Amino acid sequence: MSPSANRGFTLIELVIVVAIIGIIAVIAFPLYQNQVEQTRRTTAQADLLELSQWMERRYSNGFDYRDAGANPALPFTQSPQDGTAFYNISFVGNATRDTYTLQAVPTAAQANDHCGTLTLDEQGNRGAAIANCW
Repeated sequence: MSPSANRGFTLIELVIVVAIIGIIAVIAFPLYQNQVEQTRRTTAQADLLELSQWMERRYSNGFDYRDAGANPALPFTQSPQDGTAFYNISFVGNATRDTYTLQAVPTAAQANDHCGTLTLDEQGNRGAAIANCW
Protein backbone atom coordinates (compact mmCIF):
# COMPACT_ATOMS: atom_id res chain seq x y z
CA MET A 1 0.00 0.00 0.00
CA SER A 2 1.15 3.45 -0.70
CA PRO A 3 1.57 5.91 2.21
CA SER A 4 -1.27 8.05 0.90
CA ALA A 5 -3.70 5.13 1.17
CA ASN A 6 -3.48 5.09 4.97
CA ARG A 7 -6.09 7.52 6.03
CA GLY A 8 -6.88 8.10 9.67
CA PHE A 9 -6.71 10.61 12.45
CA THR A 10 -3.50 11.75 13.99
CA LEU A 11 -3.21 12.08 17.73
CA ILE A 12 -3.11 15.88 17.45
CA GLU A 13 -6.35 15.95 15.45
CA LEU A 14 -8.01 13.71 18.01
CA VAL A 15 -6.84 15.90 20.93
CA ILE A 16 -8.14 19.03 19.17
CA VAL A 17 -11.56 17.44 18.65
CA VAL A 18 -11.74 16.32 22.30
CA ALA A 19 -10.73 19.81 23.46
CA ILE A 20 -13.44 21.43 21.31
CA ILE A 21 -16.07 19.03 22.66
CA GLY A 22 -14.90 19.77 26.21
CA ILE A 23 -15.17 23.53 25.68
CA ILE A 24 -18.66 23.19 24.23
CA ALA A 25 -19.72 20.99 27.17
CA VAL A 26 -18.38 23.48 29.72
CA ILE A 27 -20.45 26.24 28.11
CA ALA A 28 -23.58 24.22 27.31
CA PHE A 29 -24.11 22.32 30.56
CA PRO A 30 -24.66 25.35 32.84
CA LEU A 31 -27.04 26.83 30.25
CA TYR A 32 -28.93 23.55 30.22
CA GLN A 33 -29.10 23.51 34.03
CA ASN A 34 -30.47 27.08 34.05
CA GLN A 35 -33.18 26.10 31.58
CA VAL A 36 -34.15 23.09 33.70
CA GLU A 37 -34.40 25.27 36.84
CA GLN A 38 -36.43 27.88 34.98
CA THR A 39 -38.84 25.21 33.71
CA ARG A 40 -39.33 23.85 37.23
CA ARG A 41 -39.87 27.39 38.57
CA THR A 42 -42.43 28.12 35.86
CA THR A 43 -44.30 24.93 36.78
CA ALA A 44 -44.35 26.00 40.44
CA GLN A 45 -45.66 29.43 39.45
CA ALA A 46 -48.45 27.83 37.43
CA ASP A 47 -49.30 25.58 40.38
CA LEU A 48 -49.47 28.60 42.72
CA LEU A 49 -51.81 30.33 40.27
CA GLU A 50 -53.98 27.22 40.09
CA LEU A 51 -54.21 27.05 43.89
CA SER A 52 -54.99 30.77 44.02
CA GLN A 53 -57.92 30.21 41.68
CA TRP A 54 -59.03 27.30 43.86
CA MET A 55 -58.94 29.61 46.90
CA GLU A 56 -60.97 32.26 45.07
CA ARG A 57 -63.63 29.68 44.19
CA ARG A 58 -63.79 28.75 47.89
CA TYR A 59 -64.17 32.42 48.82
CA SER A 60 -66.94 32.99 46.27
CA ASN A 61 -68.94 30.12 47.81
CA GLY A 62 -68.73 31.19 51.45
CA PHE A 63 -66.93 34.56 51.64
CA ASP A 64 -64.19 32.95 53.71
CA TYR A 65 -60.84 31.51 52.61
CA ARG A 66 -60.64 29.34 55.72
CA ASP A 67 -62.15 25.97 56.46
CA ALA A 68 -63.95 26.24 59.81
CA GLY A 69 -61.48 28.90 60.94
CA ALA A 70 -58.35 27.01 59.86
CA ASN A 71 -56.28 26.78 56.70
CA PRO A 72 -58.06 24.61 54.16
CA ALA A 73 -56.41 21.40 52.99
CA LEU A 74 -54.84 22.21 49.64
CA PRO A 75 -55.68 19.85 46.76
CA PHE A 76 -51.93 19.31 46.26
CA THR A 77 -48.83 20.35 48.18
CA GLN A 78 -45.96 19.80 45.79
CA SER A 79 -44.85 21.00 42.38
CA PRO A 80 -45.04 19.34 39.99
CA GLN A 81 -48.21 17.71 41.21
CA ASP A 82 -46.91 14.22 40.42
CA GLY A 83 -43.41 12.78 40.32
CA THR A 84 -40.37 14.25 42.02
CA ALA A 85 -41.18 17.34 44.08
CA PHE A 86 -39.05 20.38 43.25
CA TYR A 87 -41.16 22.77 45.37
CA ASN A 88 -43.27 22.23 48.49
CA ILE A 89 -46.44 24.32 48.49
CA SER A 90 -48.11 25.59 51.64
CA PHE A 91 -49.60 28.66 53.30
CA VAL A 92 -47.44 31.37 54.82
CA GLY A 93 -48.87 31.48 58.33
CA ASN A 94 -52.63 31.23 58.66
CA ALA A 95 -55.25 32.28 56.19
CA THR A 96 -57.84 34.73 57.50
CA ARG A 97 -61.38 35.27 56.35
CA ASP A 98 -60.19 37.79 53.74
CA THR A 99 -56.49 37.05 53.17
CA TYR A 100 -54.03 34.28 52.44
CA THR A 101 -50.51 33.89 51.10
CA LEU A 102 -49.32 30.76 49.34
CA GLN A 103 -45.67 29.83 49.06
CA ALA A 104 -43.61 27.41 46.98
CA VAL A 105 -40.40 26.50 48.81
CA PRO A 106 -37.63 24.84 46.74
CA THR A 107 -36.66 21.32 47.75
CA ALA A 108 -33.08 20.04 47.82
CA ALA A 109 -33.42 19.08 44.13
CA GLN A 110 -34.04 22.76 43.27
CA ALA A 111 -31.74 24.25 45.92
CA ASN A 112 -29.50 26.05 43.41
CA ASP A 113 -32.37 28.19 42.10
CA HIS A 114 -31.47 31.83 42.80
CA CYS A 115 -35.14 32.87 43.04
CA GLY A 116 -35.73 31.00 46.29
CA THR A 117 -39.23 30.81 47.75
CA LEU A 118 -42.06 32.02 45.51
CA THR A 119 -45.17 33.60 47.07
CA LEU A 120 -48.62 34.62 45.87
CA ASP A 121 -51.37 36.29 47.89
CA GLU A 122 -55.10 36.91 47.47
CA GLN A 123 -54.51 40.19 45.65
CA GLY A 124 -52.21 38.58 43.09
CA ASN A 125 -49.04 40.03 44.59
CA ARG A 126 -46.12 37.85 43.58
CA GLY A 127 -42.90 37.54 45.53
CA ALA A 128 -39.48 35.92 45.23
CA ALA A 129 -36.02 36.33 46.71
CA ILE A 130 -34.95 38.53 43.79
CA ALA A 131 -36.80 40.63 41.23
CA ASN A 132 -37.79 39.29 37.80
CA CYS A 133 -38.38 35.73 38.95
CA TRP A 134 -42.07 35.89 38.12
